[in-house]
Amino acid sequence: MENYPQLLTVDENSADTRLDTYLATRLDTSRARIQQLIAEKKILVNDRDAKPSHRLRSGDAISVLGPVELPPLRAIAEDLPLDVIYEDADLAVINKPAGMMVHAGAGATDSARNRGTLVNALLHRFRQLSSDELRPGIVHRLDKETSGLILVAKNDDAHRRLAAQFAQRKVKKMYIALVHGWMKEQKGTIKTPIARDVHRRTRMTTRSSSGRSAVTHYEVKQQLDSPYGKFSLLEVRIDTGRTHQIRVHLSSIGHSVVGDALYGPAGELKSKSAKPISLNRNFLHAHSLQFLQPRTAESLSFTADLPPELESFLALLI
Repeated sequence: MENYPQLLTVDENSADTRLDTYLATRLDTSRARIQQLIAEKKILVNDRDAKPSHRLRSGDAISVLGPVELPPLRAIAEDLPLDVIYEDADLAVINKPAGMMVHAGAGATDSARNRGTLVNALLHRFRQLSSDELRPGIVHRLDKETSGLILVAKNDDAHRRLAAQFAQRKVKKMYIALVHGWMKEQKGTIKTPIARDVHRRTRMTTRSSSGRSAVTHYEVKQQLDSPYGKFSLLEVRIDTGRTHQIRVHLSSIGHSVVGDALYGPAGELKSKSAKPISLNRNFLHAHSLQFLQPRTAESLSFTADLPPELESFLALLI
């Protein structure tokens, strides 16, 4: 998108297509970038402003008036340890440790909150990443206290294609979680919609009529009857990627993730016959990831074992 204005005419085959979807395809960019252009009043349909969801008609004239005005990048390159499982010209797969935020938060680049992030480490390691949505390279996210595999895009085309795989539910992700209590069923699916908790904004909730669809599948791999109580070791797969999805879904059925102070019981695990133990992170780990290489369509699959702190904690319960 270099010469402006750009003028496009909608043909019959594209009639009834959403404006943002149509332009993302025609201009070979992301829908998020198109939506930003629309918000900046740089896209007109028949010389009028239009919403991203506007349904096009055959013969509509679309004007693209200029490029996106990108805000200053909040991330800063930092020389931080980075466990790179795989990389090629288009992407990288990283094994993220617990305690590391994926991307910078709001505020100035020299704020302490914006130090030590995965994005900062990626910028130092790879120099060039995709520029989508001010979170360079980040196609999906993991919570700060969740460890495991995360997929990173090195260029905008790879980002767009990988994001499409996530949207079409073609990416297969499997997590390992340790939860309080024994599950009633060995396998199950949770489909409760998830929304932001209006009373506690740092939390999500399943108790809202305005929630977005969310689907979580679980399977019990081991039941533990320990001096500290009963626990279930689960394999968890998700069809959607809502904020805190696994944690809030499992908590909603009475089986919060061990170590999760936001949705479960905080503090130590106590026993009459053993000394108290605690976990200073969530027992939730993104164990495996399968997707198609965005350029070649080759199927790629990766796994990451439980980190030592989770293995050691689990050993105390067995």
